[in-house]
Amino acid sequence: MLPVDEIRLNFNPASLAVLNAVLAFLMFGIALDTRLDDFRRVLRMPLAFAVGIGAQFVALPAITFALTLALQPGPSIALGMILVACCPPGNVSNLLTHRANGNVALSVSMTAVSNAIAIVAMPLNFAFWGGIHPTAAPLLRTIALDPLDMVGHILLIIGLPFVLGLWLAHRWPAWTLRFKRPVRILSFLALIGFIVGAIAGNWRYFLDYVGLVLLAVVLHDALAFATGYTISRLAGLPDYDRRALTIEVGIRNAGLGLVLIFSFFGGLGGMAVVAGVWGFWDIIAGLILADWWARRPVQGTTTTVRETA
Repeated sequence: MLPVDEIRLNFNPASLAVLNAVLAFLMFGIALDTRLDDFRRVLRMPLAFAVGIGAQFVALPAITFALTLALQPGPSIALGMILVACCPPGNVSNLLTHRANGNVALSVSMTAVSNAIAIVAMPLNFAFWGGIHPTAAPLLRTIALDPLDMVGHILLIIGLPFVLGLWLAHRWPAWTLRFKRPVRILSFLALIGFIVGAIAGNWRYFLDYVGLVLLAVVLHDALAFATGYTISRLAGLPDYDRRALTIEVGIRNAGLGLVLIFSFFGGLGGMAVVAGVWGFWDIIAGLILADWWARRPVQGTTTTVRETA
């Protein structure tokens, strides 16, 4: 069995083009469910917003970096963990927050703003943490990654669909109200389908190497949720907001990670296996946490609170 850093998962150009389109469609669906008021709303929740942004774009990558030093996985596995930590959240976090009786308005606003920030922050964050990693940095230099190329790619598959969706939602609100839910569900199912397809097409590699990444992914995901909860608790946020921010930080868009891995890293083994396993485990862990919270009343309230965006 080859070392995980030497394998390349198979994903032909046509499939990659379709995956890019699916991810763009997913971002379009997120935008249809976003309003300009979502961006204005964060101004009315400055502390929660600052905590959420700091936890996602500063604390989580730093903690992930420390975790890779502690676990000492293969260089490509470490790069995969760092890349996933730098990804923005997906709109599944909004659904899980609703299930957990958390602040849905905060979750939706954070998802919208975080995806906008990630267009620039994600490649720069990844280049920084990957570039200073003692074992992953040499591998990253052989790939000759250009952060500006990644920014351009992210702009095409996140930025443009997001702006288009926002414009349509503002221009034709009645149409948006009718189609946003089917679009969101269809795009999410399509993304899951492609993650399944990526794994199925490289099933032998996943069987051979999943044991190398499973523990790392489980610990990493638990730390991501714990990061959101701990920082929001230390900031003195109420339980209603803590639930939203915990899920918002814990849920990462592994589908975007897969697109970038196949587009810029040639399907590098450890990175692709980490993103593929994360894509499933993250949702499972999120559902378990949301269901646990759903059975517990929100602290500081006498009744269960649910807010729609």
